[in-house]
Amino acid sequence: MTTTEHKHVPRHIGIVMDGNGRWAKARHRPRSFGHNAGRKAVREVVEGCLRQGVESLTLFAFSSENWLRPEDEVSALMDLFVRALDKEVDELHSNGVRLRFIGELDAFEEPLQKRMLVAMKRTASNDKLHMNIAVNYGGRWDIVQAARKAAIAVARGDLPVEAIDEAAFNRWTCLSELPPLDLFIRTGGDRRVSNFLLWQLAYAELYFTDTLWPDFNQVSLQHAIDDFARRERRFGRTGDQVAQA
Repeated sequence: MTTTEHKHVPRHIGIVMDGNGRWAKARHRPRSFGHNAGRKAVREVVEGCLRQGVESLTLFAFSSENWLRPEDEVSALMDLFVRALDKEVDELHSNGVRLRFIGELDAFEEPLQKRMLVAMKRTASNDKLHMNIAVNYGGRWDIVQAARKAAIAVARGDLPVEAIDEAAFNRWTCLSELPPLDLFIRTGGDRRVSNFLLWQLAYAELYFTDTLWPDFNQVSLQHAIDDFARRERRFGRTGDQVAQA
């Protein structure tokens, strides 16, 4: 496995981890078996990001729409979150990973919220990789909650309406302090963003793979990064301008 030249490595990668259920079904096992198998892929990606020098990694673990799934599957996912926090935080911390959860965390039961808070506090000073777990998260929710905070600031007289521009608005979105999203990866074969980081996706490169999440590994991540490195990122400029820069 190669390491991409640093200037071509995305600073911030976001991943929709799709395909756990189909992976389990192909093995005649319950969907929860696939979700548990997906933990290995998370470890692989974290190790790959650390090796490549990626600054930020955001994983879509549980969307605001996932509450609509069968009750037994949601219950299994909550149990998986608890066990993962108990088992993985020590290793993440020892590797310099800062862990953060984004989304409407109040919807989770108090013991799980406490575990999330403890994990975030323990790893808060780490800076090798900023790892963000989106749980009960939706891109539209992110934009709406930012709009509400902007409205409150205006109502209080802290912010003139005419001062609201993209930079000002961005301050209230999740992940505002991190580098812009460079690379969006979705596993499992579907070609859609599914309400993930809608604000942050504005100039991200999109990469879709048929690989199911439990089979995604550091080689898979390298393929995505290599594909990213081959793309010309113009941000509104011409190709000649990019070449001159």
